[in-house]
Amino acid sequence: MSEVMLAALGFASILMVIVLLLRNVTIPSIAFIGVGLVTSVVLIATGTFSVGEMGEFVKEGVAGVHGTAALFIFSVLFFGIMNDVGMFDRIINALVKKVGNNVIGVTLMTCLIAMIGHLDGGGASTFLITIPAMLPIYKKLKMRPTTLLLICVTAMGVMNLLPWGGPTMRAATVLGIEANALWLQLIPMQIAGIVIAVGTALFWGYVEKKRGAGINSTLEVEDYSELEETEEVDKEELARPKLFVFNVILTLSVILALVLLSDLPAYFTFMIGCALALLVNYSGSKAQNKRIKAHASSALMMASTILAAGVFLGVLESSGIMNNMATAIASLIPASMGRFLPIIIGVLSVPLSMMFCTDAYFFGLLPVLITVGNAFGVNPAHTAIAMVVCRNCATFISPVVPATYLGIGLAGVDIKAHIKRCFGWMWNVSVACLVVGIFTGVIQF
Repeated sequence: MSEVMLAALGFASILMVIVLLLRNVTIPSIAFIGVGLVTSVVLIATGTFSVGEMGEFVKEGVAGVHGTAALFIFSVLFFGIMNDVGMFDRIINALVKKVGNNVIGVTLMTCLIAMIGHLDGGGASTFLITIPAMLPIYKKLKMRPTTLLLICVTAMGVMNLLPWGGPTMRAATVLGIEANALWLQLIPMQIAGIVIAVGTALFWGYVEKKRGAGINSTLEVEDYSELEETEEVDKEELARPKLFVFNVILTLSVILALVLLSDLPAYFTFMIGCALALLVNYSGSKAQNKRIKAHASSALMMASTILAAGVFLGVLESSGIMNNMATAIASLIPASMGRFLPIIIGVLSVPLSMMFCTDAYFFGLLPVLITVGNAFGVNPAHTAIAMVVCRNCATFISPVVPATYLGIGLAGVDIKAHIKRCFGWMWNVSVACLVVGIFTGVIQF
């Protein structure tokens, strides 16, 4: 199969996944598995790859996300147990008393927690720090969980530009320079992004307040969840008020370990946390088994989605389809527009993020565009900066980024509602950062 055909197959596959997800035709895991299977069959039928090679691609894809799947299972169990013992209830009540019906204060708090949590550059850990802490407050004030996710991903997209963040490091690697050197150039755009992120929190807090959200709100909050409900239990029976201090210390220890012990797998940290939480709060195998079963359905639902996404991405990446897609996109840029390459790719970064995972975007598309830009005298760093900053804004709304499913799973929001709420807003944020980059001279043409 020719490179053009491979690229066309890739675009068709991703478009089909997006259509299936946005039209609620099926659940995400089946969409990824089904489309991935069809793509594999086409590649085998045309003689492009053998069955054995496709099997290896699938293994590579699953290997790339199995850690995230395990992380989701044990993080859901851990925070589910902490909710069962009543730890969040006491914290929420204290916060609500402090902010009262100040909905805007809650959204601003969400933004600040997400920014601080993302200092380590880890999307999964930021979701795990921010969403479980804030979601109960949003529910109590009748605020929409989609708003929580929007504020969270906006803050994360801006903070992900730090030199130890994945995208900046990848772009610097392609350029052959130090990540810190690239970051120093894009600081004005990041500062603008931080201001926009805070403004996002204030604006959507005002929107929620205008809707009538607050302590005494009678609003009916939409249920976007695609997860199964956990079994109804008597909260008083499960609560462990006498162990409140222990549970707070345990939770803080888990969070600190996520931030400080980066060499330790995050899922292992939650495994230890789950074991200690169960042993101390619920004695006996019967009680412990019951708590695990109570949260198993939601944990396994999203873990299966993450693994299925890994299969799909493994087929597209390892087969070279994504690299061919990148070449095809670069070839569409007219020669007369060559010197405006950073602007063009900056504007298109958010839509492209819906099709390319992080590695394919920076290691596949960026080198091709740098080569194209060289022919028109475009500074490679300017192209890289436009791609890093503008794409980062939409990282955690992309259906081909596994961490996205961790975030929506924790918030109980389906992928359609998440993309519908965030896509347009994040595209505007991306373009705003690009404009700041142009006016401050960070990006020139």
